[in-house]
Amino acid sequence: MAAICSLYIINKSGGLIFYKDYGSTGRMDTNDSLRVASLWHSMHAISQQLSPVSGCTGIELLQADTFDLHCFQSLTGTKFFVVSEPGTQHMEGLLKHIYELYTDYVLKNPFYEMEMPIRCELFDINLTQAIQKDRVALLAR
Repeated sequence: MAAICSLYIINKSGGLIFYKDYGSTGRMDTNDSLRVASLWHSMHAISQQLSPVSGCTGIELLQADTFDLHCFQSLTGTKFFVVSEPGTQHMEGLLKHIYELYTDYVLKNPFYEMEMPIRCELFDINLTQAIQKDRVALLAR
């Protein structure tokens, strides 16, 4: 049973630049993952504008009966979000670690073009290792 179901990375324009499914059931097709990313980008932007708190950066956690959605937005506007099982803790640290992997292996890659889909083998390898370490840490708790 995986605590993390899927990971999305959205560029500042709302385009899906990376999607990885870690769940064993209910896999989405490409169109559905694009819809989820677009919907989340829109909801995040609207929440910033409608928030009664000044300086609000948008929704960081959306809790539902069947999943939790945790979001981290970088200073450049790139959003990282994971869909996880309900009640999964410590996702903020994992999202920040994924952001560090993104900066180390994607942004420093001379062949990567900003705002384009991520196709970087080192990022994929290190991301898989980070997710596996997080699953082991969750099982130990």
